[in-house]
Amino acid sequence: MRTWTGKPYPLGATYDGSGTNFALFSEVAEGVDLVLLDDAGRETRVPMTEIDRSAWHICLPDVGPGQRYGYRVRGPFDPAAGHRCNPAKLLLDPYATAIEGQLDHHESLYGHRFADGAEPNTLDSAGHTMLSVVTDRGFDWGDDKPPGHAYGESVIYEGHVRGLTRTHPALPEELRGTYAGIAHPAIIGHLTGLGVTALELMPVHQFVQDGHLAEKGLSNYWGYNTIGFFAPHNAYAAGGGRGEQVTEFKQMVKALHAAGIEVILDVVYNHTAEGNGKGPVLAFKGIDNSAYYRLSDQDRSQYYDTTGTGNSLLMRHPNVLQLIMDSLRYWVQEMHVDGFRFDLAATLARQFHEVDRLSAFFDVIQQDPVISRVKLIAEPWDLGEGGYQVGNFPPLWSEWNGRYRDAVRDYWRGREGTLGEFASRITGSADLYEHDRRRPLASVNFVTAHDGFTLRDLVSYDRKHNDANGEEGRDGEDDNRSWNCGAEGETDDPGVLALRERQQRNLMTTLILSQGIPMISHGDELGRTQGGNNNAYCQDNPTAWIGWDLDESGERLLDFTSRLIRLRRRHPVLRRRRFFSGRAVGHTGLPADVEWLRPDASPMEEEDWTLPHAGTLTMFLNGEAITEPDRYGNRVTDDSFLLMFNNTGAAVDFHLPGSRFATRWTLLFDTATTDTPDERELKPGGSLRLEPHSTVVLRSDREDRGRPRP
Repeated sequence: MRTWTGKPYPLGATYDGSGTNFALFSEVAEGVDLVLLDDAGRETRVPMTEIDRSAWHICLPDVGPGQRYGYRVRGPFDPAAGHRCNPAKLLLDPYATAIEGQLDHHESLYGHRFADGAEPNTLDSAGHTMLSVVTDRGFDWGDDKPPGHAYGESVIYEGHVRGLTRTHPALPEELRGTYAGIAHPAIIGHLTGLGVTALELMPVHQFVQDGHLAEKGLSNYWGYNTIGFFAPHNAYAAGGGRGEQVTEFKQMVKALHAAGIEVILDVVYNHTAEGNGKGPVLAFKGIDNSAYYRLSDQDRSQYYDTTGTGNSLLMRHPNVLQLIMDSLRYWVQEMHVDGFRFDLAATLARQFHEVDRLSAFFDVIQQDPVISRVKLIAEPWDLGEGGYQVGNFPPLWSEWNGRYRDAVRDYWRGREGTLGEFASRITGSADLYEHDRRRPLASVNFVTAHDGFTLRDLVSYDRKHNDANGEEGRDGEDDNRSWNCGAEGETDDPGVLALRERQQRNLMTTLILSQGIPMISHGDELGRTQGGNNNAYCQDNPTAWIGWDLDESGERLLDFTSRLIRLRRRHPVLRRRRFFSGRAVGHTGLPADVEWLRPDASPMEEEDWTLPHAGTLTMFLNGEAITEPDRYGNRVTDDSFLLMFNNTGAAVDFHLPGSRFATRWTLLFDTATTDTPDERELKPGGSLRLEPHSTVVLRSDREDRGRPRP
């Protein structure tokens, strides 16, 4: 085989039309063999003799796209010193842009023979592990361009490639559960009809199926077990060609962009699928264990784990930072994605032990001309000490607001003493974000996500029902802040069912009309249930898939949610760019930008917020008090709105505020009814009865709108 010297950069396998350059980083390696595999699995080993700045490299002019390959690394096997090199292990390329196959969990995949790890396992892992594949990056993007939705215009839809498409009746069977399935007009039509602006996909980086789950007949459905940070997960490809997943992924992105929908990836850079010292040796561990992973200062054979998965990446190592940044840029520049949601992002901020918002990771993100310009969303916690960091990420970032989720759930389940917290969360959580000049758009608001109950289950179960996971109920969150509305699980009681529908509408209304960025968990708009399972990570079956055969309740909820999103999209006062000040803008005597009223329409006093049984509230949003121009420099004014909340079990008469707020009120939404309300007019000074557990939305119509008022 002809060989050329090659280049140390870029890392990975790079085909340029005249050959393929291979480059692999390892500081500890004493020798590296590039392994090429034919269709029968026969190996050709090519020694890599060139090394520059710890990058081993070679160029093969006769190798092109479709070639399967791996590495064998010779070096120290000394777990006590943090080293686990073992040439018996065929290793993945950390920069592979496509990966073929899946693990079979053979004993050869593990690095040592005995429990104490004293001797290396010399069984060859070839034939039992995954293989890297050389790809051609060429693709006809045509006129594709990012939709470029402003944060304030965003409505995010968290979805799963399989769960979103697996049972849709309009999809051919071969497209179900695939990237091509998401690109199908039926799925895109649902998303555009709903009104979402971004699809946030749960992990699509190549991930590994866990052996202990396979033994139970289960699988790692969610995919938070990454092994390839550049490779789209191969099982989500409809085509069977080698590297086909790359082309299909690009076609999916192109189709979503054409429909005006952004693509955000849920990425897992905090750990890998290799686990701790007892886990398999697949890539990083056998290439340079002590460079890639955080090891215990007291015992280098042990891993410092803040993720609950066995390992954490060593974020202070420059080559780990390079790996992550190269990966992010690849997905933006080559795959055209529009942003990222970072799983357990507090781990990425642990440059040393503590979470540090000035860590190197944030520094490199901030200055990067590509990544700093896409949407960046943090899951701002991990499992380590001091890991709950909601409100503490840098200004460039938005965050999943866990406190929003908890406060909204608590309010609508009727927990006492929650009114003040509820008001803070639905107005953008200024107490969390304003101190360092962040905006309401720092808060990604959600009531449900993949982890936990669905919206329907949140109002149907008081406790988790996870028996199908095979862990005797030990897995999943116990504190769900849910309320079953009077019966646990499935019921035919019409009163309970009606209340559950109402509660779903209450929660969805709160979510969509809160300041910040709303995120809907896939299927919640249809009334999807997981049967009370709040940890469906291993359920690749109808438990976790969307059921598209809707009953009347599901149809009503879909229509209701779509109308809410349309209202939000039309009115900038419902998605303000700045926090409320609580002050009037302009002429003396005008209402403040936000005002809080009791049911009798008098202003809320300090003691009203702290009453233990307080459950009613009126919020006035002044559309004429928006103080900042839009992104085109135009001064913005808008209609004003009245949101009335009643989380109690009794009907309450609310008085409608007088002429200082409106010359007439128009009823837009009433969660107490399943019917679409006529936009009927109501007079200021009159009253409106709010049924138990209900929300009403009214628009303020002023005859003198736009003119100074006394």
